[in-house]
Amino acid sequence: MEQIRILLVDDEEHIRLLFKEELEEEGYSIGLASNGFEALEMLKVGEFDLVVLDIKMPGMDGIQTLNEIKKVNKEQRVILCSAYGEFKQDFSSWVSDAYVVKSADMRELKDTIKNVLGV
Repeated sequence: MEQIRILLVDDEEHIRLLFKEELEEEGYSIGLASNGFEALEMLKVGEFDLVVLDIKMPGMDGIQTLNEIKKVNKEQRVILCSAYGEFKQDFSSWVSDAYVVKSADMRELKDTIKNVLGV
């Protein structure tokens, strides 16, 4: 079976590295982007089965990035992952496949990834 590729997009390096380490332990191949612009560039040159996208980022926030991703590939699966639960009510976040509130416990994110990917 081909390895599942996930692109993690977060402006906080320690979060990217924590998520990368945790998800690699689950057997996923991980790409990292520190902002929306970087994520869009990476999606142009490589295919990812899933994007895990932070919302509050400088420059282009996660909602804007999500909209740009969906313009290019409306089939791209995206999980919004934010420390701020209030974005879950934001109409713009509804085009994502799922919404996870960041937590030190990675179980919800891992379970959501499995649900979205159907694995």
